[in-house]
Amino acid sequence: MKNIFLALLACASVTTWAQSKKAKIVDKNGNPIENVYVLNTKSQTHAHSNEFGVFTLSETVDGDPLEIVAFGYKRLIRAFNSNEEAIVLEDGLFRLKEVVIQPKLSAMNVISKIDLQTTPVNSSQEILRKVPGLFIGQHAGGGKAEQLFLRGFDIDHGTDIAISVDGMPVNMVSHAHGQGYADLHFVIPETVDKIDFGKGTYYADKGDFATAGYVAFQTKDKIENSSIGIEVGQFNTLRTVGLFDLLGQQKNQSAYIATEYIVTDGPFDAPQNFNRINLLGKYSFSLNDASKFSILASRFKSKWDASGQIPQRLVDLGVITRFGAVDSTEGGTTSRTNFNVAWSKPINENSYFKANAFYSNYEFELFSNFTFFLNDPLNGDQIKQKEERAIYGLNADLHQKSFINDTEVLMQYGIGFRSDATVDSELSSTLNRRTVLQRLKLGDVEQSNLFSYANAELKFGKWIINPALRLDYFKFNYQDKLANTFQTQAETEVKFSPKLNFIYSKSNELQFFVKSGMGFHSNDTRVVVENNGREILPTAIGTDIGTIWKPMPSLLVNAALWHLYLDQEFVYVGDAGVIEPSGKSRRMGAELSLRYQLNDHLFFDADANYTYARSIEEPNGQDFIPLAPDFTTTGGLSFQKVHGFSGGLRYRYLKNRPANEDNSIVAKGYFISDLNVNYQVKKINIGIAIENIFNTEWNETQFATESRLQNEPESVEEIHFTPGTPFFLKGKITYAF
Repeated sequence: MKNIFLALLACASVTTWAQSKKAKIVDKNGNPIENVYVLNTKSQTHAHSNEFGVFTLSETVDGDPLEIVAFGYKRLIRAFNSNEEAIVLEDGLFRLKEVVIQPKLSAMNVISKIDLQTTPVNSSQEILRKVPGLFIGQHAGGGKAEQLFLRGFDIDHGTDIAISVDGMPVNMVSHAHGQGYADLHFVIPETVDKIDFGKGTYYADKGDFATAGYVAFQTKDKIENSSIGIEVGQFNTLRTVGLFDLLGQQKNQSAYIATEYIVTDGPFDAPQNFNRINLLGKYSFSLNDASKFSILASRFKSKWDASGQIPQRLVDLGVITRFGAVDSTEGGTTSRTNFNVAWSKPINENSYFKANAFYSNYEFELFSNFTFFLNDPLNGDQIKQKEERAIYGLNADLHQKSFINDTEVLMQYGIGFRSDATVDSELSSTLNRRTVLQRLKLGDVEQSNLFSYANAELKFGKWIINPALRLDYFKFNYQDKLANTFQTQAETEVKFSPKLNFIYSKSNELQFFVKSGMGFHSNDTRVVVENNGREILPTAIGTDIGTIWKPMPSLLVNAALWHLYLDQEFVYVGDAGVIEPSGKSRRMGAELSLRYQLNDHLFFDADANYTYARSIEEPNGQDFIPLAPDFTTTGGLSFQKVHGFSGGLRYRYLKNRPANEDNSIVAKGYFISDLNVNYQVKKINIGIAIENIFNTEWNETQFATESRLQNEPESVEEIHFTPGTPFFLKGKITYAF
């Protein structure tokens, strides 16, 4: 009898010890906190909270001591209590020593979180600069999408990087100006909550455009305070922004409206007359089962004039200044209206479901003149690019956790679709914006992408093996309205993209990874149909080898070596309506990122990126990839909450790079420094920001272009550039209520 009793007692003890406990972590406003590190100091088991703020801790019972750590919150040590509705963390100083390197593929996203907390964004351009290694440039009066550079790609306006906001795609397929055009200006910087990014072809849930990488922005579900602000600067610059909390600090629901209005003439001799207005509204509510629903609506409209890209020879001769123009009638208008509905629901403690559906209506009209009088010596070479578009689609995925023979298995299954329909996508020769001289291209595009993927994470002790497979189906339709007879040109393509990644987490301070995967180079519908369906989605194959390391509590280091092979780089040149095949290419490089906290208030960050990019099929010396950066670095010092002051000093450096295939024309590099200082007194924030504090003469964008001026007998190929902003001072004041 005694033996039976002891056996039952032992079983009961094992059962108690083996049980798991589930809890939720929120901030003071009730928002769930993701990626919180929770340690049971008695059993030494640990867990991380998911996007619902929920964690499941094994070998835990009521009363066990917990240590709870989250970046930007006060460290909490307390006993576990299963009857408590939620664990609330208090805001605190940002301490890098509290960052835990998580054993997951996207562990480097901690960098974007650190950067957002220590150096908040102040403009839509700065949003993209939060991605380490991503460089941007503006060359059309401020209203056009930025030119992007990443991992040896001149991405143009988004061809090889997938950008999204709350699951809604930003890139435009088969755009009038060029494939992948990604205008992020509809995002109000103050509404950005998180930035998720990844480089390479290693992510099963990313497909079209995600060759060099992806950037996924998430807007806030709730704002802490209502606020209004005004910024005034040189060059007749004015910005007003307002965020208005509509429901107050209610427990299960929130709603706010954000609005932004910007006007500026810029530093140019011919004023930009730029204006942009943004309006965004978001409503969110959560249920008792932790499921969450949100609906977002936004409207953006922009109008501007532009000086375009000017030839270096005119500046050298003193005919015009660096801020002059050859054709001052350039410019454009654009608008976008978005609706996005998102839903997430925990199914049980080991699985949850997420989905979002979206619709966008988009209009675009752009006037440009790159070659002046090269093609039309009488009227000039001004062109108009115009389109109207509807985008709609759905993303849905299921996350499940299970155990197979003591091996933890995380599965992600996803499906979705995206459909774009453009009406009268146009390229025309024009005069003075008003007269259409000749229609060069005119047609309707219908492009659909259906996709599914399966992503597995198998945990073997300190190892994670991550095999994945993505399937994409594309349907391309183009109706050429300049053709003599009606015809819809159509092509279809199926693409399988396998991935295989390995992660070894030696500790919470050291992780190694090997990433590999196949993807594809995105293609314009007009490229696909004109190429008769050949090489519709050229294969991209990438590999990364690297580490994330905290050699000391206040220093985070990320280092990686990478390689990317592309089978073909077809490009539809929207400015000329022609196809340019670039052939096979190889890019390889090294990256280094540092985040260091000198004390509770002072942060240092630096990112350095080296790239070797070449065309494979061209002879040596003729194989340079135009405008591909081979070395870039960014960094700075920032300070927070020093007697009410905060701010920072930042730099960015882009080395000289080839502007054409034989490197005979060179795009000049630059080193630019910016400064901002803010002072918080009660509910008022006062600040100044200075761009280019040393008034450096630099070129923001540069191209090797053949052009001819009206009085020139022969054309000249040389650098044509848009000048970078000179010393630019802005002041702001914000009132929170």
